[in-house]
Amino acid sequence: MLQLVVAVATVTLVLVTGIEGILGLGPAIFLTAAALAAFPAGRARDRFGWVPVLAGGFLSGIAGCLVTALGCSVASAPLVIVGFALIGASGGTVQLTRTAAADIYPSERRARGISYVLLGALAGASLGPLLWRPLFAGREFTLDGLVVPWLVAAGISAVGLLVAVSIHPDPRRAATAHSLLQHPSAAPAPAAPLREILRRPGVPTAMLAAFASFGVMVAVMNLSGYVAVGHHHRQADIFTIISAHIAGMYALVLGVGELIDRVGRRHALVAGLVVMGASTLGLVWFASVFWMSVSLFGLGLGWNLSYVAAAAELTDYAAPAERGKLVGFSDLLAGLFGASLALLGGLAYSRLGVGALAIGATAFVAAPALWIALVRRAPEPLLAEA
Repeated sequence: MLQLVVAVATVTLVLVTGIEGILGLGPAIFLTAAALAAFPAGRARDRFGWVPVLAGGFLSGIAGCLVTALGCSVASAPLVIVGFALIGASGGTVQLTRTAAADIYPSERRARGISYVLLGALAGASLGPLLWRPLFAGREFTLDGLVVPWLVAAGISAVGLLVAVSIHPDPRRAATAHSLLQHPSAAPAPAAPLREILRRPGVPTAMLAAFASFGVMVAVMNLSGYVAVGHHHRQADIFTIISAHIAGMYALVLGVGELIDRVGRRHALVAGLVVMGASTLGLVWFASVFWMSVSLFGLGLGWNLSYVAAAAELTDYAAPAERGKLVGFSDLLAGLFGASLALLGGLAYSRLGVGALAIGATAFVAAPALWIALVRRAPEPLLAEA
């Protein structure tokens, strides 16, 4: 479903409004809704567990895809916007599954555990083109032609709902079990206020890396389809580029998780941001489908390194009862940053061309990479044993 959103969200809103200058608005709606959903979803996890939270996310996805399909059918911009918002809320909620993985694994294997769960997205990256390319092959993008794909996406979300409600036991129970194994006689520590958690040494650095990697990745990813159309490629080719990007995000995820646990998260944060910067800069010169796919693959791989390291680092600095709140707040700010970059990038592309988009994206990851590389190392996490 992510591939469909990335490939056609920009075009869908332009078609329904007839205004090309707002091409970044579609992704921005999706990303803003995802960001706004992440924090309450994280807090709900701390209170109710993962299964009801993930199920609610997929229900939102089903509703959003159906509303978007209706909006395309009747050419209604308000319906499409509402649909995008519901789909975004679904994405922001389901993305928290990496924190569920962190709950399952102890600290020394946490990055590896997150990478195991992210393998699910690799299957989506592989199967996506097999589903979407036939639906768009030989067709121009029209509102009527987008109705069926959005209905199919609703069906995919329904499958996700069935998977979510079958999870047993709830991963939140594992986090409590790890804590009890480490401290069998200790009472569970109460959750600290969010402002106190954010002041812990190491948390700001991990959050900065999460902001930069997620914001740049989603902004460039969501605009890449429109960039490909601007290079006069066929609409079906967009799915090849997006599939390469998602493969970069997840194809090497098992090796990446083990690498992060071995070399350390700080080195992984910097390396991932550098790879992202080199990949986005390449878009200045890359125009073919093959080389755009290579560039987007590198963008996904760099995100994988930096974002998995940041997620593992954040969960180390939070007690089991605090993780949903901290990661949800991080996702809230990262999503809003990504939405802002999508709007800014769309405007830069429409006014100045792909060079402005590529150079700006590179700057947004290069600066944090330099800062993290030079800043004093934080002390060891106090809560790593949880």
